[in-house]
Amino acid sequence: MKLIPERFKHNNLFITMFLVSVIIIISVSVIITWTTIRMSEEFFFENFSITNAKVMDQVQESFEAYHYSVVIASNNLLQSGTTKEILTRDGTNIERFNDYFTLGQQMKRIKSSIDTYDTEVIVTGMNGVLYATDRMYWPISDRELKKGNITHNAMNQPKKLLYQYNKQKQSNFIVTTKALMERTTGNLYGTMYFAIDEKEFRKFYSNYTSPGNHVFLLSQSGIIMSSDQSKFIGKYSDELLSYTKEIHDNPEEYIIGDFLGKEQIILTEYLPSFDMYMINIIDKESAFGSLIDKEEILLISMGVVLVALMIVFLASRRITNSLSKLVKQIENTSKHEFGHYVEVLGTYETRQIGHAFNSMLDELHEYVNQLVVSQKQQRNAELAALQQQINPHFLYNTLTSIKFMVQQGDKEETEATINAFISLLQNTIGNVSETISVKQEVENLKNYVLINQMRYGNRIKVNYFVSPDCEQVQIPKLILQPFMENSFFHGFIQKQEGYINVLVWHEGNMLICEVVDNGDGMDIASSNELPTTSRKNQHFSGIGVQNVHERIQLIYGEGYGVTMSSEVGDGTKVQITLPIQK
Repeated sequence: MKLIPERFKHNNLFITMFLVSVIIIISVSVIITWTTIRMSEEFFFENFSITNAKVMDQVQESFEAYHYSVVIASNNLLQSGTTKEILTRDGTNIERFNDYFTLGQQMKRIKSSIDTYDTEVIVTGMNGVLYATDRMYWPISDRELKKGNITHNAMNQPKKLLYQYNKQKQSNFIVTTKALMERTTGNLYGTMYFAIDEKEFRKFYSNYTSPGNHVFLLSQSGIIMSSDQSKFIGKYSDELLSYTKEIHDNPEEYIIGDFLGKEQIILTEYLPSFDMYMINIIDKESAFGSLIDKEEILLISMGVVLVALMIVFLASRRITNSLSKLVKQIENTSKHEFGHYVEVLGTYETRQIGHAFNSMLDELHEYVNQLVVSQKQQRNAELAALQQQINPHFLYNTLTSIKFMVQQGDKEETEATINAFISLLQNTIGNVSETISVKQEVENLKNYVLINQMRYGNRIKVNYFVSPDCEQVQIPKLILQPFMENSFFHGFIQKQEGYINVLVWHEGNMLICEVVDNGDGMDIASSNELPTTSRKNQHFSGIGVQNVHERIQLIYGEGYGVTMSSEVGDGTKVQITLPIQK
């Protein structure tokens, strides 16, 4: 289906140029607009990530300050011999009452290092002693405290200060746990707990959050331990956990990903002291939308495109008008029998085309004459191909020989000669194809040689050396027979016996055929021309040696053909070069 209607056919160039220009201008405009927005985003993200990294560093300092206070308090507990003694010995009720009083004094001193934060401390001993600075602050039952996961985890990693999530009633807590262990023996004698309400823990970063800017504290197991988005606290998030791994493998300090149903800027910071990830998620549209007015950029781009299209339309129309007129004149030339010259008008290129067309008209008749000559040559080649038929003299002589063999009663030779003669007739008269395979050509040659050897004896031996991978290559019919005929009947006049070798192989894309004999030879060095074979000297076909050479060149070109080399007394070699066609 044509894209341009017939009535606009003389304006095809203009329409095509204009459509191509429209596509190019719109494509360039879209690419530039997209690149501008993209580069602006990248510039913003790079600067934003640097600024936000500083903010996250400040938040991390707040966390580290809290962690340092907990470390001080935990070390004081570990170093308190009084606390160790109370948590490990068994005593009477009165002694236990005194222990609680003494432990309370010790805990007041220890808690002073974390008084800055709303954090309460609980210690438990292997002897069942449990003391809390404010039991109502973290209302966990004694059973749950002893049997719960937070204590189990602390006992499994006694040398590590663990930050764990715990939920009690309607409140969420971040509980720092550590086992009380003797340094010399490694024996565990209790557990310490530092509990802080998640709302208090959130204050470390809440000043840096805003609508569209959220913070999540994620444990290594994927549990959200704290966030300004309360509904996510305590839940597992495989999505956030995967983002921490992706950012770890990303050379950039941020990635763009989907979260909460929106495209987000995601930054993470690992808090080694807490063994948690601090993830900062910022709504891309909220952060970037107000920075660049995409609608204004699109309107400007559309305006530029429209102006460019108007300029292209006017310029293309002006350039192609003269060419369209020239096309109309050339189209009408055939109506005037190529005798009507075109007007030379318009741009330089159009004028040059007009001059060239008029010159072409002047040379047209000369070209037609040359074409007629070429057609005559082609017809001659076709006529030469039609001459590939059995010579009547060969036919008569062969039938006479068969008759003589029948009279002599030589049944086997007679049968072999008749079979060869039938096969030869089938491949010459019955096969109208211009080309045959190398295998068929060699079979024809063998039949021809057999018939002549039956007639004239076996004084001349014929050998065939054909490469198996060349047997199916197509070649013109009967191109080897004239050279075999020359060797057989004209190459052994002085010599009474000898041999003829037929060789066929390929070199690259070239097929090489050779007919080599060790007969009388001839002197062709002076003229370097192929000998001709007149019809009266032919025994089989009407195609001479020179004719084969011309026939090959007419079919395949001047790069192919026949070459001959010979020396008197040393025989003759004929080489035929053809392209490989299967």
